[in-house]
Amino acid sequence: MLLNTNHTFAICAYKESEYLEECIRSLKNQSIPTNIILTTSTPNDFIKLTADKYRIPLYVNTGEKGITQDWNYAFRRAKTKYMTIAHQDDVYHENYVETALTAFKNADKPLIFFTDYSELREGELVHNNRLLNVKRKMLLPLRIKSFQKSIFIRRRVLSLGDPICCPSVTFVKDNLPEQIFRSGFKSCEDWEAWEKLSRLKGEFLYHKEPLTYHRIHEESATTAIIGENLRSEEDYIMFCKFWPKIIARMIVRLYSDSEKSNQL
Repeated sequence: MLLNTNHTFAICAYKESEYLEECIRSLKNQSIPTNIILTTSTPNDFIKLTADKYRIPLYVNTGEKGITQDWNYAFRRAKTKYMTIAHQDDVYHENYVETALTAFKNADKPLIFFTDYSELREGELVHNNRLLNVKRKMLLPLRIKSFQKSIFIRRRVLSLGDPICCPSVTFVKDNLPEQIFRSGFKSCEDWEAWEKLSRLKGEFLYHKEPLTYHRIHEESATTAIIGENLRSEEDYIMFCKFWPKIIARMIVRLYSDSEKSNQL
């Protein structure tokens, strides 16, 4: 049964995450009650029992597997106007949904809403480090409401990297294509999506307070990808969408140093 918020958190569950229940509790504790569903392409007793414990509908992706395929499946499964793809290891501030809904009320044609974020490292909240501070500086133009509508400004922000925290994003489904993420990327799948959406008429609503807490740990996909040096290869592909190849290579060399702060 859908609640009146017209918003859904779709948690993408994978294998047996020790942090899944903490994520669920943060969604259950929102100041405005919202809809929650679980989706997975790795069904197991742990996920089923967790869904049953918290009385959350569970949907199994029996089609093509992969991170982008799982995210697109979660996007389709959410039947409300607004939806957030919640990552199973992450945590949300209790005012996240309330803040998003308020932002949508004051917007003309919102495409996405997203917030600043902090990191969770070994159980401790980290509000400032080199990577977080760089991303906040990159997003400064989007604090200006009129710039949130500007395709030019959005693309200039994204041309220097991906400062948008994927789990902090709420999508306005009525204003977006049916498929958000393109398969093929293992690291920059979200950046590729923002690049595509940045070309659309509408608003990127940015809230400067950190209402999402992104967990960094040894088993996280981001940490593994950086360790495999895959990010630099995909970064180059993305920078080429904004810059000539020679400039793209120069930026990648500078940008790769900042990514090291994501490693433990």
